[in-house]
Amino acid sequence: QVQLVESGGGLVQAGGSLRLSCTASGLSVSSYAMGWFRQAPGKEREFVAAINWIGGSTYYADSVKGRFTISRDNAKNTLSLQMNSLKPEDTAVYYCARGTSFGRSYSPSDYNYWGQGTQVTVSS
Repeated sequence: QVQLVESGGGLVQAGGSLRLSCTASGLSVSSYAMGWFRQAPGKEREFVAAINWIGGSTYYADSVKGRFTISRDNAKNTLSLQMNSLKPEDTAVYYCARGTSFGRSYSPSDYNYWGQGTQVTVSS
């Protein structure tokens, strides 16, 4: 079964940290870019961070730059998102996705496999 499974979400106070993980099964991710997106209630899904196939190039939304760090371990087929200095506006369902090519991208249309999402709630 082809799937991406996110974990690590939860409830945290503002200023706190969480680390999200995404594990791929049934599909290879080592040759593809990976990304994190999020969707808050009543809002469209938005780009958070992306990383190229080898992990040497990353890209962040301005709203998370300097606070979030994306990384990957191709040997373990995993993707991570370290989130520090969390703010209430970071509250959303976070999704990991596999890209259609090796280069990182901020566009959802450049991703063709998606996880089910993990809830992150930041209280003020």
